[in-house]
Amino acid sequence: MIATLVIVISVKAPTSIRRYGLLIGIIVGWVIFALIFRPESAISEATSFKLELFPLGKPAWDMGIIITTVIAGLLNAANTFGALKGTESMYKVETTKSEYRASFTITGVFTLIAGIFGLVPNSPYVSSIGFLSQTGIINRIPFVLGGLMFLVMGLIPPIGHFFSQLPLSVGSAALFVSYLLLLNSSFNFFKNVEFNTVNVYRSAIPLFVGIVIMTLPATYFITVPSIIRPVLSSGLLVGIILSLLLENLIKWDKYGVEDQEEIELSNKQ
Repeated sequence: MIATLVIVISVKAPTSIRRYGLLIGIIVGWVIFALIFRPESAISEATSFKLELFPLGKPAWDMGIIITTVIAGLLNAANTFGALKGTESMYKVETTKSEYRASFTITGVFTLIAGIFGLVPNSPYVSSIGFLSQTGIINRIPFVLGGLMFLVMGLIPPIGHFFSQLPLSVGSAALFVSYLLLLNSSFNFFKNVEFNTVNVYRSAIPLFVGIVIMTLPATYFITVPSIIRPVLSSGLLVGIILSLLLENLIKWDKYGVEDQEEIELSNKQ
């Protein structure tokens, strides 16, 4: 219902209202959820500022987690490249090498700090393209104000506790619509590749293998050694790894071209 509401607003509403479709969907969904399910309002016990290091647990040595973290960090580089590259058409600029380096440096610093305080690190994500396409807001000021609002939520516990009561189902339904817009970005990238009956494997194999792994229950990976289990059980990581291997080990541009030319020639005859 919430996703349908956001889609209707995004398609039918005027531009001035359309950019606030996600916000309207979240507010309406939250109100409806509260009226129907009447959740008990829990009172936060946090009333003062408290600094705690490693709230999620003290540092421990786990080779499987370390390997997964390193691989995920390296693969997340593709996420950063995709986020910066995907927004070039919106800002009408071309990202420079220095800007890529600055993005990786800032992301690394924030990730290190986030691990110490048990927070979610700030990092460029491809999903941001969906938000930018949905709202049409690409100016810097709104993002600065949004960052300040999150800072206030963290410094004032009652405010942060209030927004933490947002139902996960409502937020997920609203975000689902913004993720749909990523399909447009993927189509734009695929336009740069001329697919045929052979080189289509470069995209089909990682896509379907990743989806299959995502649908498998966790019990399927019990027999896998614990050191590589976190990697092999993640459909996203396996898909990205396969994509990188296939793109760098095989020269797809020369495969299928001759077959396609022969098919076209035989059709003409």
